[in-house]
Amino acid sequence: MNVPRLTIIVPVLNETEIIQRTIAHLADVSGDILTEIIIVDGDPGGSTIRDIAHSDTVKTMTGPCGRGPQMNAGATAASGAILLFVHADTRLPADGIRAVLDVCCAPHIAGGAFFLGIDNKKRIYRWIETWANFRSALVKIPYGDQALFIRKSVFARIGGYAKIPIMEDLDMMRRLKKGGYTISLIKKPVRTSARRWETQGLVYCIVRNNLLSGLFYAGVDASVLKRFYG
Repeated sequence: MNVPRLTIIVPVLNETEIIQRTIAHLADVSGDILTEIIIVDGDPGGSTIRDIAHSDTVKTMTGPCGRGPQMNAGATAASGAILLFVHADTRLPADGIRAVLDVCCAPHIAGGAFFLGIDNKKRIYRWIETWANFRSALVKIPYGDQALFIRKSVFARIGGYAKIPIMEDLDMMRRLKKGGYTISLIKKPVRTSARRWETQGLVYCIVRNNLLSGLFYAGVDASVLKRFYG
C-alpha cells in the first residue's frame, strides 16, 4: 500500500451544505498527487459526514467538539508525513498541494501557510487581505483560515494543538516559532469564504478579531477570550 506524503485534515461542524463541494475541490487540486483527506466531525452524531462515501483517499471520523481537538484527532489518524489543515469554507489554489510539497522539500522548513484571500469582491476585503498577509509575513504567525501545514513529526514534538477553546491556530504557530522552527509563507492566496464577516458584521468582526488577537498575545487566557467571541 502506498503511503501518502500529505494528509489534508478538515474539521467540520454543521457543514452539510458545503462539505461535498469541499471534498470535490480537495480531490481536484490533489490531481494525480497521492493525498489522504480526513474529515473530522465535531458532532458526536456525525451529521456532516453521514452521507460521505468512504474511499482509499477520503476518510471520516468524529472527534471532540472544537477545532483544536478535532484537528488533533485527525492528525493522530493521518498516514501522511505532512499535515495540511483546511477549513471547510476555504479553497486552495490550483497548485496548492504541489506548492506545499515543494516547500517541504527543504528539510529546514517545519511548516507554514498560504497568503489569505477572501471570496468577496468588495474593496474592503482587499484591505483585510493586505493587512493579514503583511502581519503574517512580518511575525510569521499565520491564522488557521490560511490553511496551515506542518510536518507530522514536528506536530507531535510540539504537542499538536493546545486544548483551548479559541486561538488554537495562533497558539500552535507561536509555539512553533518560539521553538526555533522555520515557518514558510506561500505567496499564493487561498480563497476563504466571507460568510462570517457578512453574517456577523464587517466592522464588528474586524474590531473583535484584532482585539482578541492582541489580548491573546498579551497573555489573556483563551477561555476568557472565548466569552467575547460568540
